[in-house]
Amino acid sequence: MTHDQMAALSGAARAACGPEPRSQQELTLRRAARALGRHNLVHAYGHCSLRVDETHFLVCTPKPLGTIAPGDTGTLVSIHGELPPEVLGEVRIHREIYRRRPDVGGVVRSMPPKAMSLSVMGRTPIPTHGMGTYFAPGIPLWDDLQLIRNDEEATAIATQLGDAAAIVMRGNGVVVAAPSVEDAVVLTWYLEDAARIELDCLAAGIAPIRASAEDARKRATRSGRIFERMWDFLTHGDPE
Repeated sequence: MTHDQMAALSGAARAACGPEPRSQQELTLRRAARALGRHNLVHAYGHCSLRVDETHFLVCTPKPLGTIAPGDTGTLVSIHGELPPEVLGEVRIHREIYRRRPDVGGVVRSMPPKAMSLSVMGRTPIPTHGMGTYFAPGIPLWDDLQLIRNDEEATAIATQLGDAAAIVMRGNGVVVAAPSVEDAVVLTWYLEDAARIELDCLAAGIAPIRASAEDARKRATRSGRIFERMWDFLTHGDPE
């Protein structure tokens, strides 16, 4: 079974259990936000969200993610409507992804520094090590420095993302889409680690070895609580 099939199965299993109570969704979203801040995957800018049902998603409060406090609440956003006025403009990227990808249960918009460095070289991390294989065969590059400030641009970036796990925006961060917000946080960390390794190789003057399609397929597994253990690591010490 491929990683995509396993990810879809994970999403289906969640759906079979029914939606989590809103209070639990809010808690999960706050923990996700603080994990991104704690591990230097965002700074003043960035946001994360989770799907509530077929027509709504919950986005974190519009403040630096590392400063989100216990009890801070997010905003419920319609997948098919206009953004609420209190929601950040680039949250329209989340909306367009949820519209097109019923398999997606969580989206992270982040600013990981190593991925940012690669992006201004016109590169995105290639699958060279275990954690990078979850993005095989590769990560698309949105080759535009500007912020996403209208529906047309959000539609275009969601379309370019397609069924990939992530898209890198040149000089402007990363968007990751996954079966859950927990998975999206984990994949954001994986992507940044892949960027770090590639930059280390380039600095040494050695081209990194791209994993073969077969090696990537076999390595991109969810068995052994791979994602769950990384989520536990990233959220360790959280105040909630």
